[in-house]
Amino acid sequence: MALRNAPFWLLVLLAVALRDSCDGASSHSMKIFYTFISEPSQGLPQFVLVGYVDDQLFSYYDNNSQKVQPKVSWMEKVEKEDPQYWDRNTQSVRGNEETFRDNLETLRSRYNQSEGLHTLQWMFGCELRRDGSKGGFHQYGYDGRTFLTFDKETLTWVAPDAQAQITQRKWDTIPGKNQGHKAYLEEICIQWLEKYLSYGKETLLRREPPVVTMSSRTEVEDGMETHVCQVHGFYPREIDASWTRDGEVWLQDTFHGFLAPNADGTYHYWISIQIDPKERGRYRCHVEHDGLQDPLDLELKGPTDSKSNLGLIIGCIVAVVVLGIAGICLYNRHQEDYNAAPRRNQAI
Repeated sequence: MALRNAPFWLLVLLAVALRDSCDGASSHSMKIFYTFISEPSQGLPQFVLVGYVDDQLFSYYDNNSQKVQPKVSWMEKVEKEDPQYWDRNTQSVRGNEETFRDNLETLRSRYNQSEGLHTLQWMFGCELRRDGSKGGFHQYGYDGRTFLTFDKETLTWVAPDAQAQITQRKWDTIPGKNQGHKAYLEEICIQWLEKYLSYGKETLLRREPPVVTMSSRTEVEDGMETHVCQVHGFYPREIDASWTRDGEVWLQDTFHGFLAPNADGTYHYWISIQIDPKERGRYRCHVEHDGLQDPLDLELKGPTDSKSNLGLIIGCIVAVVVLGIAGICLYNRHQEDYNAAPRRNQAI
């Protein structure tokens, strides 16, 4: 199988197919991802947990280390307040490992599959959105496809196929279980997210304003102009960049690049547009970001050197595509005493 020798991060990226909230509109989020694979290879752990606050990996566990570990310096503060935090989380995650093993075997049999490489993922998390509202998700995936999704409004699990419906019916009949999931997503998870934000406020709550530059070239074929608005070095990642014509957002003949990370933890982004040079004065690159006191509106200028500008545009596109792919976000209840440890997984 093609995935057999793939690095682990490629397997974890299966979560992207299951969960499309990586680039959501939330201002802050906490997401926990478990991944279990049936056939580990050299350098590829069989069982892994990664925890993210916003875009920062804050905790990690795999079956080789057998210990939940902090991945950012600000998580050292939690141990000062709660000396048993890491041991308690480690015991909780270890307790899930055998359940994952059994569940994977159950699903392989249920789907009538032969032995080979299979993956089971468990993803959950919560969001504090910019407008003050709260959100949360809870989802399972099998072999890169959605297996079960929790609907916290109806307090039911949503199953896409007959095999998943077996588990759905089982879980939906456990008294109080789904109410507990909802309570975790809307209350406990949010409380821990706020706590983590307070620990890492120097980095997670910082504001880095974008630097905006413009480049352009003239198309040889028809004389039209292509303009690229490049936005660099901003944090947090949420940004509103658009082309406007006569003060109104203009979507026609525009192209959006990837929102991608820089090595220093900031982000970059770009948008391009093709216009008639006679109408150049009607267009602006409009940028809004938390790091700016006021929105920016940059006017377009005529190409000065179409050959050099062309190279700049192509270089920008290539760099952003590469970094965008590399920077795809990984991305999913608690113990009975409502601590921060990921909750126990259920038998499928």
